[in-house]
Amino acid sequence: MELKRVVVTGLGTINPLGNTTSEYWENLKNGVSGCDSITRFDASKFKTRFACEVKNYDPNNYFDRKEARKLDRYAQFALISAEEAVNDSNLLYEGLDKDRVGVIWASGIGGMETLTEEFKGFFTGDGTPRFSPFFIPKMISDIAAGQISIKYGFCGPNFGTSSACASASNAIIDAVSYIRLGYADVFVTGGSEASITEAGIGGFNAMQALSTNNESPKTASRPFCKTRDGFVMGEGGAALVLEEYHHAINRGAKIYAEIVGVGLTADGHHLTAPHPEGVGAAKVMGNAVKDGQLKPEVIDYVNVHGTATPLGDVAEIKGIISVFGDHAFKLNVSSTKSMHGHLLGASGAVEAIACILAVKNDLIPPTINCDEVDELIDSRVNLTLNKPQPKTVNYALSNTFGFGGHNTSIIFKKFV
Repeated sequence: MELKRVVVTGLGTINPLGNTTSEYWENLKNGVSGCDSITRFDASKFKTRFACEVKNYDPNNYFDRKEARKLDRYAQFALISAEEAVNDSNLLYEGLDKDRVGVIWASGIGGMETLTEEFKGFFTGDGTPRFSPFFIPKMISDIAAGQISIKYGFCGPNFGTSSACASASNAIIDAVSYIRLGYADVFVTGGSEASITEAGIGGFNAMQALSTNNESPKTASRPFCKTRDGFVMGEGGAALVLEEYHHAINRGAKIYAEIVGVGLTADGHHLTAPHPEGVGAAKVMGNAVKDGQLKPEVIDYVNVHGTATPLGDVAEIKGIISVFGDHAFKLNVSSTKSMHGHLLGASGAVEAIACILAVKNDLIPPTINCDEVDELIDSRVNLTLNKPQPKTVNYALSNTFGFGGHNTSIIFKKFV
């Protein structure tokens, strides 16, 4: 069976670096930090008192008050980013077969804020169960996919994916697979997360996963740096419109890039830690290259998972060297999490957009905040430190890895 080709025709995002795709890219290429003190709640007693929050966000600017009350923050981000992507792709044209348009949306956690607030109300009350009728549909992690499909009347395959920090990449890969096999012509796909809450920060603090560099929050996300001490929580959402190649060509759609290779593996190693030699990471990148029928040396840029955790950064670089050999020292590597933080289940979609725009604009976004590279990381790897680097980018590879050992890789190709 000959698989169908998949192209990207629409982009949308709201994240700590921008409330639109253009604003995101402008701040990304300029090396802007999206981190600051937490404003969502009083974090004064927490070990970590900073995060990468979405800036200047008022849900009433996007939804009427009644609608906003029915949507968890993570679902709001989903609808906002999906709307930008759908409009960007000019998808709602006359004659669109909405039965052939699906939605696959990701969240690693879902409505954590809703869950927290409902439980607070119950446990601080008199014990009488008073829960909102919207509690469950606001909280569940699949509801964003449902909300997007309901808004536009898209009646193709519709579900949510959840694989921790690999969730959005899993959603994208699922959408690619469904289009390749002919189950739909178009997908709105991506992910959103809104876990900057007391429970979110407290839970990751308890795991010792978050940076506690409260003295310098804007430089706290330090992938590859010798002084890194954990990741910085982010929030937001990002959406891609994926289309079957001929469907996009026939309607004259703008095409950003083509998705040519995908990979999925598991470490099978540890609950939260990667395999120290990057075995799972190497396999998933190798699988993506093989799926695209490519040679490893064609890859120009790897947007790494790069969370700034002591174990993860080292293991991922080892995996890259294992797959690419000497070419690992010729391609560019960067972690955009140094700027927008770690958006958990939304990471793969936000970073996919970074890859797509790097391919489109021939510019590698930087890794910021690294003034001294960890000696355990091979110094020959070009980490694109602190400044963007102009470069012809024909192929970009995006990695995302999740707790539980979930590994994903996606390869984006310049469309010419």
